[in-house]
Amino acid sequence: MAVPGKKDQAACSTSLETEVLIEELSAIRKEIVSIASEINLEKIHDNYSASARNLLHYLGLRRHDHRVLQMRLASMGLSSLGRAESHVLATLEGVLRILKKLQQQSFSAEENAEAVDLINGQKLLVRHTESVLGPAPAGRNVRIMVTMPTEAACDYTLVHDLVMAGMDCMRINCAHDDATLWLKMIEHLRAAEHAVGRSCRIAIDIAGPKLRTGPVEPGPTVMRIRPSRDVYGRVTSPACIWLTHDLETGSPKFHVDATLPVSRCWLSYLRQGDRVRFIDARNAKREFDIIEVFDDGCLCEMIKTAYLVPGTLLYREDDGNEQETIVGDFPASVNSIFLKEGDFLFLTKDCKPGKPAVYDEKGQLLSHAMIGCTIPGALDNVRPAEQVWFDDGKIGGLIEKNEDNHVLVSITHTPPGGGKLLADKGMNFPDSDLMLGALTSKDLEDIVFAARYADVVELSFANTASDVLMLQRYLKEQGDRCPAIVLKIETKKGFDNLPNMLLAAMQWPSCGVMIARGDLAVECGYERMAEVQEEILWICEAAHVPVIWATQVLETMAKQGIPSRAEITDAAMGERAECVMLNKGPHVVSAVRTLDDILRRMQSHVSKKCAMLRELHLAHNLLQISSPKT
Repeated sequence: MAVPGKKDQAACSTSLETEVLIEELSAIRKEIVSIASEINLEKIHDNYSASARNLLHYLGLRRHDHRVLQMRLASMGLSSLGRAESHVLATLEGVLRILKKLQQQSFSAEENAEAVDLINGQKLLVRHTESVLGPAPAGRNVRIMVTMPTEAACDYTLVHDLVMAGMDCMRINCAHDDATLWLKMIEHLRAAEHAVGRSCRIAIDIAGPKLRTGPVEPGPTVMRIRPSRDVYGRVTSPACIWLTHDLETGSPKFHVDATLPVSRCWLSYLRQGDRVRFIDARNAKREFDIIEVFDDGCLCEMIKTAYLVPGTLLYREDDGNEQETIVGDFPASVNSIFLKEGDFLFLTKDCKPGKPAVYDEKGQLLSHAMIGCTIPGALDNVRPAEQVWFDDGKIGGLIEKNEDNHVLVSITHTPPGGGKLLADKGMNFPDSDLMLGALTSKDLEDIVFAARYADVVELSFANTASDVLMLQRYLKEQGDRCPAIVLKIETKKGFDNLPNMLLAAMQWPSCGVMIARGDLAVECGYERMAEVQEEILWICEAAHVPVIWATQVLETMAKQGIPSRAEITDAAMGERAECVMLNKGPHVVSAVRTLDDILRRMQSHVSKKCAMLRELHLAHNLLQISSPKT
């Protein structure tokens, strides 16, 4: 009897492995087809019928750990299923077809399940992206969205320059400004489109129930005015003071360090070169010089630090006689609540002004710090041991107890040495089910405006499928226009419910998703943010739904004019999405130009998570290596 050789043994082993792989992949195929058949897709819009099935196939595939299977497939030179998002069933069937051919078997799909192939998967994503964000600009597939500052309502040149630089979508945030200003922004955009010769979509962000800290009792009404000094304490530039008789109408058109209200009559006597003397709040003798006189005020300079309060007497000498006035009322200083690890904070179920902790002369605590919540009812549903985060995660704590009129929080996280909590800062309860709907009464008013003017309506704090269906219902009530809807994923609950919300969104003619990485990072934890945004990208690609990459993209550049190195890398990652959003800032036009350049360069290297094998210049830079001389 002949003993099988090594080649025969290898062939036998390969054949056995092939049979096992066929069995495993057939079982996976059967399971994902079964899962898709169990979900009722009758209400899905015709635009998304194939996409909804592919999404369900992908979710079925990701119910199990297939990493070992992937390695086995890759070792045979087959697809490892790692790029199957947009065409799951077709990829599985393609691998099965090859494996069966190796075994000299024919492949036939037992179940009647339509499969989206690679080409059609890509076409569906392109079609849906164009429906939401408009046609791609020449040479760049990823669109650029820009949030409008208030200045866009009165500065046509800003809007024109943004369109020229590459803005594809104007974003109006309903949390700021009002309908009058929003309409002016849109008018400027339409004029800019005509002048530049390119179109730009309008996205209107419905603010939603943003939880924020309530007001804080004002600080002392005292104004510190000080000149600039070098490291040796020498004055490098004097402090500039503006004297006016009316704080509301007499604002200067240039930068000053302080504005002081004084009497109109006394002000009218001031002349350039006059010197004004006073005794400040510390009983220190001080003086400043009148530099220039205007119709509505006087500009002064001072070279010593002073502390002024309402009622401070100002003296001016005139022919040996002193003429005096008093400093009028001015706003109190902004107060804050200082917190450090181990402190306690009362979150009150009202919006009474908050207070810092109070201590006696010996440093003994008399009362804990307290601050209110802009949506008091949300606090009814928090439970002990649940997390709470303030101000984009700068300060964090745990719920100790929930009582009738307040929630007690133990502070567990602050910046080194402690941190200041101000009014109107964001609050996040990632572990809590706050039972908040996605739309407030103000949102319903804003939807009326959005339904008339928006190409895209963004739903903030989308948490459930019911939230999505509610937005659709209110939009339908406004008429036949059907602007695209975009789900902003910015809570842990919203992330967990993304598949269900996508299926609800697919009942509308066009939809998209925004990864709102600011709140989402706080809710899910910064250490998880990278994997969370990856999962959102995968699931949305499986649904053939466009993704908007948002929050802090080139933020330093938009605000300060120069990007950080990490921001450039982050902006390049935006190539994985269909749109990248920039926030407002004084240098936002330059940021748009930079982002446009980055995206154009990255387009030939990356498509989603698939590396493109473009010719690399570096590959030609090989040096001739000679053998060492002996």
